[in-house]
Amino acid sequence: MSRWLAIVNPAAGGGRCGKLAPAALNRVRDTGAEVEVVETTGAGDATPLARNGYSRGYRHFLAVGGDGTSFEIVNGVFPESLTGERVTLGFLPLGTGNSFLREFTSRGVDYTIGAIRENRQRPCDVIRVRHDRGEIFFINMLNVGFAADAGALANRRFKGRGTLSYVLGVFGTLAGLECLPFPHRLPGDPDWDRRPVLFLALANSKHTGGKMLMAPHADPGSGKIEFVRWLPLGRLRALWNFPSLFTGTHIRHLLAFRAAVERVEFDLDEPVNVIVDGEVMQLRIRYAEVLPSAMDVAV
Repeated sequence: MSRWLAIVNPAAGGGRCGKLAPAALNRVRDTGAEVEVVETTGAGDATPLARNGYSRGYRHFLAVGGDGTSFEIVNGVFPESLTGERVTLGFLPLGTGNSFLREFTSRGVDYTIGAIRENRQRPCDVIRVRHDRGEIFFINMLNVGFAADAGALANRRFKGRGTLSYVLGVFGTLAGLECLPFPHRLPGDPDWDRRPVLFLALANSKHTGGKMLMAPHADPGSGKIEFVRWLPLGRLRALWNFPSLFTGTHIRHLLAFRAAVERVEFDLDEPVNVIVDGEVMQLRIRYAEVLPSAMDVAV
């Protein structure tokens, strides 16, 4: 019988998670799993809850909420689990984005409960980002440039409107679109790339913002970071091409570029807007590197 620590964000999905979580967790218990439940009361709470759970011997964690909940849990069990026992993360997607699980299914809770019942799991890469104040870890996607600016605007002005928040952020950012350089270098590059860009994406899985197929070639078990770059577009051309982000066809654009790499270095002068696994922050990134098969996911 597996022992799971379920970390619930009752505010996820505009409060939807708090209402639906008890029934979903009872279904997990019906599989024979032992489940302890703890709830967050504010942003960032899942990280110390996961860290405490790891210190108490838990190695199976359930993120009950959205992408932000799983991001916080990952940062609670890393870096400790790199030198200790590895962890398994499962997802009860009752939040807004739930981008990572979309890599495997659109069935959400039912799919995860089946994975727990059948003890079905697979190795998953983790990406470590070193910045000037420390490090963070993620399993989905990090964006800088347009996508991050849209997320920051949505968080600042339109928060609480679900997926509509990000759409409003996108159109607000388009209205004042400014493409800036984020000096970066891939393995084998002799010099820093200092050209302005529309956005850069560092992906472990394909989706962001729920249904946006930002990195269609990403694979969370590949041992690589899927790097996507799009050079500047004008407002009208960016708006015209926006739907292609939901189909993944944007990477065929003449101004787009992708590569699968182990590491991406940055030479930033100051912190910039970053959106990572649905969380908006400002970071002066030094580098990102992949940690191959660093954890398991219940999928």
